[in-house]
Amino acid sequence: MSDFSTPPIFDGHVDVLSNLAQFHASDPAQIFERGYKAHIDLPKAKKGGFGGGLFALYVPSHEAPMDQLAQTPGNASLNLPLPPPVDQRVALPVIMTQMALLRKLEHGGLLKICTNVGEIDQCLKSGIIAAVLHMEGAEAIDADFDTLEVFHAAGLRSIGPVWSRPNIFGHGVPFAFPSTGDTGLGLTETGKELIKQCNRLNIMIDLSHLNEKGFWDVVKISKAPLVATHSNSYELCKSSRNLSACQLKAIAESNGMVGLNFAVGFLRADGQWDTDTGLDILLDHLDYLITHLGEDRVGLGTDFDGAPIPDAIGDAAGLTVLRQALKAHGINDALMKKICHENWLGVLKRTWGE
Repeated sequence: MSDFSTPPIFDGHVDVLSNLAQFHASDPAQIFERGYKAHIDLPKAKKGGFGGGLFALYVPSHEAPMDQLAQTPGNASLNLPLPPPVDQRVALPVIMTQMALLRKLEHGGLLKICTNVGEIDQCLKSGIIAAVLHMEGAEAIDADFDTLEVFHAAGLRSIGPVWSRPNIFGHGVPFAFPSTGDTGLGLTETGKELIKQCNRLNIMIDLSHLNEKGFWDVVKISKAPLVATHSNSYELCKSSRNLSACQLKAIAESNGMVGLNFAVGFLRADGQWDTDTGLDILLDHLDYLITHLGEDRVGLGTDFDGAPIPDAIGDAAGLTVLRQALKAHGINDALMKKICHENWLGVLKRTWGE
């Protein structure tokens, strides 16, 4: 009988770096290799068939939303204040530390930093974790884009212009439920230029945290496929972080993609951050995304190490449970491969100009 550890999963969004960085360890590679209290480490990745993904560079806010969520009784209605902006001079050393951490993991033989689809594909075939550098919130990039050039040369291949807090490029959505994504202004003029610069460098643009006006600004400007690395259906969960049918239509028309987010508050119809959440709810979102985007434009964007996920999965080792649920749901082998990694490789190839 299959152990449901294959096909390997390429994940649209993991927060391994900011999670591991908080330990200030002198040897993060050793911690990652031995295993620790996290969604992803080497033992869990091997057990669950986690093949790699977009590894987010992220500057934490002092006002951690997940901590506030845990202190919000019931969460029936939610509207957390946006964390304040982070200055570039503050963000830059944080991001540099996380980039160095990823290099240490690579030097320890625990993964490979990939800058093209061929490298990712080879990693998935050989069992080496494939790590693509992604920036969640572009605070570390200056308004003249000098740092963008350097980051790209160092391997950065994907950027979400904003996280939930505002910055010089635009405005993210708050942690709000029920709420649409129409929560304020869109991209700034500098933000619009960032999109053009990303197009020039073939850097993927992540729409997941942008508010609705910012989303449509990108639609007007970008010449690349539209991608939301970790988002779900607004029709099924009225969270400001989720995507409307109109937004999904625009993504489909661009031959882009959406990664299904495992964060329970973006899955549940009641918006509650309760990890006692059945996989049937996750599968409902998957069905909705496939219906609106097609089988070639849906993958996974777990938000591992960044948000509470269903207890039934638990961590990367539980990806075997997910595959089993997909199989029982009627997902055939061909579609299983698309959802697990082929669709991600396809959209990256289209975006990176390969």
